[in-house]
Amino acid sequence: MKKLIQEFKAFAIKGNVIDLATAVIVGGAFGKIVSSLVADIIMPIIGLLSGGSDFKAWKILLRPEKISADGEIIQTALNLNAGLFLQNIIDFLIIAFSVFLMIKALIGVKKHFQKEVEQPKEIKEEKTSPEAKLLQEIKDILQQQKRAD
Repeated sequence: MKKLIQEFKAFAIKGNVIDLATAVIVGGAFGKIVSSLVADIIMPIIGLLSGGSDFKAWKILLRPEKISADGEIIQTALNLNAGLFLQNIIDFLIIAFSVFLMIKALIGVKKHFQKEVEQPKEIKEEKTSPEAKLLQEIKDILQQQKRAD
């Protein structure tokens, strides 16, 4: 039992587990923000543009409510909440697009740092032999004479 507890401690303290837990917590908070954005800002604007509709009230009645003669509810109504479903679809699309943009940015940063590693900032001058320098000077002089003619 003691060995099992030690293995669990080693597993739980690893960086990946802590990073994952942090990502889940931040992701949950981000999800709440996006849900609020959709429910409190985007959907009212869409409702206004579509003639004042309240999307939360969009329901498809499958079975009406049954009420007895004395006003007691015998059977509750059964609805499909189409408006809430639409709102959840918009939530998903915003979250998916945000994650896409974040991953795209991270890939760009990764590529940038890989280029820096592959190509050092200071390019060392290649050492050329005296003979190669002399040949280059002769070549330059011949090109200048050609241009002059």
